[in-house]
Amino acid sequence: MPAPTSTHRCTWPTKPLDIAYHDAEWGVPLHDDRALFELLILEGAQAGLSWSTVLAKRENYRRAFDQFDVEKIARYGATKVAALLADPGIVRNRLKIAATITNAKAFLAVQREFGSFDRYLWAFVGGRPIVNHPRSMKDIPTRSTESDALSRDLLKRGFKFVGTTICYAFMQANGMVNDHLVTCVRHRACVG
Repeated sequence: MPAPTSTHRCTWPTKPLDIAYHDAEWGVPLHDDRALFELLILEGAQAGLSWSTVLAKRENYRRAFDQFDVEKIARYGATKVAALLADPGIVRNRLKIAATITNAKAFLAVQREFGSFDRYLWAFVGGRPIVNHPRSMKDIPTRSTESDALSRDLLKRGFKFVGTTICYAFMQANGMVNDHLVTCVRHRACVG
């Protein structure tokens, strides 16, 4: 299928990297635990920044955080944290770096309890994507009952940087919620 044109895609992606992400990843149902962990961390890193900023640093994040190997990240100590704080390729925010390590530990606990993070996560939407039908960007919410519930439960389990708005963006990114505009060619492709 040819790539969507700007008149056939959502209006938010305007930069080449954003367009490529929108056209290939955003809203596609994702069930791989490593990839889900990556998105959760990147969404948390986005807090206070633009998605374009974080997306531009994505490869640096993968390098700096051992390809988002959860078990390795859960064992990071002071030496690794110091190296991360000195790495200009990522967002060098002490709280966000500490949250990544904390989240890795909490992620492993969820995997042990549920068998996979995927199984735990998708239960919040009954195992199937919520398909919205927005006609414009103003029709797209920044939170939902499901993101509220996910945020509360993640916080209870010790996760950080998982407020409801971050959780909603995470749900959009991993395909739990399809918020592609109805005029976007990706809307139908991401129904699940």
